[in-house]
This record gives sequence, C-alpha cells and structure tokens, in this order.
Amino acid sequence: MDTSRLQPELQYQFARSGGAGGQNVNKVATKAELRFNVRQSQVLTEEERAILEEKLASKLTTEGELVLTHQTERTQLANKEKVTKKFYRLIEKAFEKPKPRRATRPSKAAVAERIAAKKHKGEVKEKRKKVDF
Repeated sequence: MDTSRLQPELQYQFARSGGAGGQNVNKVATKAELRFNVRQSQVLTEEERAILEEKLASKLTTEGELVLTHQTERTQLANKEKVTKKFYRLIEKAFEKPKPRRATRPSKAAVAERIAAKKHKGEVKEKRKKVDF
C-alpha cells in the first residue's frame, strides 16, 4: 500500500508540551498531535479499512480515529515530522504479512540433553527424601 496517499487526510493539532524545558515549555505550542479517521477515510478501500481497524483496535478511539502525539523535540516542525514518521511506520506494520511458521523438530542432541537434565533433576529430588534405617 502506498502510504503517501493518506497525507491529505491527516489532521494536525498543536499544544503546549509538558515536562522539563524551562520557560520555552510554558509559551510555545510544540507538542504535535496527529489525527486520522480510519472509518471515514475516502482513500482507503473497505478491505484496507477492515485490516487497520482489526490491527490497530487498541489504538483507535470509539469513533474510529487514530490519535498519535509526539512532544520530545524543541520545535513544532520536528515534532510534526516525528509523529508523521510514527504514523507511517504504524500503518506499514499493520499491512505487513506475517512470515509463515515452518514446523521443525528438535535435534537428537537437544532431546538427549533435555532428558539428561530431567534425570539429573529427578536424582537431586530423590536424594532429598528421608532415609529409613
């Protein structure tokens, strides 16, 4: 999927960042908040919309809106770029197909090592028992 076509639907808001930073924090709105409504997107197909709603379910609001924020940088522009990169990484990860698992068997050496460890553990426990005279 070409994620750059989502750019027109991204909405940005800016607010004052919290935390340390001196007077700059109190007077400059550098915190960047990105909003993208998955359910009302005109760019996404029904299939893409369903995939995003499933994979990003924990990150979506009840209205189906994805909200990301970034506030670690000192400038509004830097925070906007970081939150945009974060958004694109999240979208690309959601559309990645998982690598299929190939069934494998443990090697003979691994099986033998496991059984030897179990026998040793059993012997240690056996020695803990009380001895009758």
